[in-house]
Amino acid sequence: MALSATMHNFAVQLADVDRDVYQDLELRIARHPSETDEFMLTRLLAYCLEYEEGIAFSDGGVSSTDEPAVLVRDRTGRLTAWIEVGAPDAERLHRGSKLAGRAAIYTHRDPAKVLAQLAGKRIHRAEAIPLYSFDRDFVDSAVAAIERRNTATLSITERLLYLDLNGTSLSTSVEEHSLG
Repeated sequence: MALSATMHNFAVQLADVDRDVYQDLELRIARHPSETDEFMLTRLLAYCLEYEEGIAFSDGGVSSTDEPAVLVRDRTGRLTAWIEVGAPDAERLHRGSKLAGRAAIYTHRDPAKVLAQLAGKRIHRAEAIPLYSFDRDFVDSAVAAIERRNTATLSITERLLYLDLNGTSLSTSVEEHSLG
């Protein structure tokens, strides 16, 4: 019998001072059996840091080969942002960058290894694709605080991220790296 996804609920109070975005979010995230807690946390953070009208988790989740972990569509349904999580392969990133007006990567992994994996590969507008990473201790501590039902306050100011997750207060800088 195949394992099913585990549902996690997140009630998030988002305050992104850098982008003037303030929103209360009720998110249901299905964690696929092959997905790590670190990946799921990074998907959540990517969603919040990229939040705008039309944002969504991909329908297929981690197993989707046609969509990124997080995407943004305009009111007509046209794809406007392709947001990958983890360590996407170059071909997938190339395709996503061509399909959407904007692409980004959020990783919980060592950014140097992700950059090395993509170096020298053909990626459409690679120089315009940012790679964002978080401190490893931050990721580990946040993952330890995740439950099935979660309350979170997430504040971002000057690329510093402050997260209160189920009573655990954490902070990290959001490091930006360039593919190009």
